[in-house]
Amino acid sequence: MKKTFLLICLTLICFTTYTALAQRSAADFFEEGNAKAKNGDFVGALQSFSAVIATNPTHAPSYFNRGLTKASLKDYRGAVLDYDKAIELSPKEALYYQSRGVSKSFQDDQRSAIQDFTKAIELNPEDARSYYNRGISMSKIGNHRFALSDFDQALAIEPGNVLALYARASCKQSLEDYAGSLADYSKVIELSPKRGGAFSGRGFAKVKLGDYKGAIADYNSAIALDPADGASYSHRGFAKNKTEDFTGAIADFDKALSISPADFEALYGRGFAKSKMGDQKGAVLDLNQSITQNNPFIAESKKVTYNGPISKTVLDDLRNQVKNRTRIEELSPERSEAYFIRGLSKSKSGDPKGALHDINMAIELNPVYAEAYFYRAMVKSASGDQTGAVLDCSSAIKIRPDYAEAFHVRGIIGIALGHVNEGCLDLSKAGELGHSQSYKVIGDFCN
Repeated sequence: MKKTFLLICLTLICFTTYTALAQRSAADFFEEGNAKAKNGDFVGALQSFSAVIATNPTHAPSYFNRGLTKASLKDYRGAVLDYDKAIELSPKEALYYQSRGVSKSFQDDQRSAIQDFTKAIELNPEDARSYYNRGISMSKIGNHRFALSDFDQALAIEPGNVLALYARASCKQSLEDYAGSLADYSKVIELSPKRGGAFSGRGFAKVKLGDYKGAIADYNSAIALDPADGASYSHRGFAKNKTEDFTGAIADFDKALSISPADFEALYGRGFAKSKMGDQKGAVLDLNQSITQNNPFIAESKKVTYNGPISKTVLDDLRNQVKNRTRIEELSPERSEAYFIRGLSKSKSGDPKGALHDINMAIELNPVYAEAYFYRAMVKSASGDQTGAVLDCSSAIKIRPDYAEAFHVRGIIGIALGHVNEGCLDLSKAGELGHSQSYKVIGDFCN
């Protein structure tokens, strides 16, 4: 029930206005980027800021704004690279460090994020957001007392900051200060009465303080605001068990498990209630599952080939979504183009061995045939040779550094093989080069 929310400072940051560029066309691109970002066209904004950078590679605001744009697309790794450049060019901007810290925190690089937030505070000690964000990162690495101090400081600057109150309430629960937590959640509810998580958090505090009826009332409110909140059903079931409403508890645990079938705490609570109701067989079945469900102490080690967040099935689907953009080329005397196209036809007709033979021949005849390397990577990946596919994508990129599809495919394969950081950076580059499909994958698998 202990939740924290990171301040998404991106929504609160106004895009920097353009001051001076050498050429009017660059200025136009910059203003166009700002306008597109404000209208939610982040892919378009990214391309506009990239155009400015191509014209003036020392313009820090364009790197910063492009970083904000990438972060809005959940491309936090790509955002950090742009913030790095903005900071290199303009090292006294507190906002640059704060924004980089946010993107690092979203990648769970909390210690480095804390360094950025600390620098932002050094440059601008009156900005509550930097204290709040540092507190969130401190909480995530278990430094709850330091986090509490930061939340206190944020609230000293902005007493009505709902997010800081919410975070401090959660932090106090981590420190087992349930009375203090209850007070903060009550203040959040007073300021923002539609925030279901605050009712759920206060309900948890009441359970810890022994006020089970009060907890049930708060969980009722939380569920009314968010009927899909499985944790609130589970915790309300626990409170009902405490009040010996075993029938009501079972109903709540049933609902919790319909939302989250792997909720071993709900299985435990339902098993307890069934036992009290005399259903010992049902109790044993639930308790068996509560013991074995996601239990690292009894799990058997298994050899995993695809050990990243993208499974083989998902990888195949994502790879197959890549469009075949091959266009006819003039036939060379070696006729490598004919071998290549024949290889593609064989691949589409279900003959991967024949496809590889022909594409190999195309590469042998033309060793700088970027498209042939890329499509050989596609065939190898579909056949399970992911290492070979990565090498071929790399060869295609070496020949054509702007080959967005090759970065995209190398990225999804990297994530599937467990190289998440490298894979996500490849996807970021693909998106930067105009392959907007990469941002959907980044949003799903990189954060």
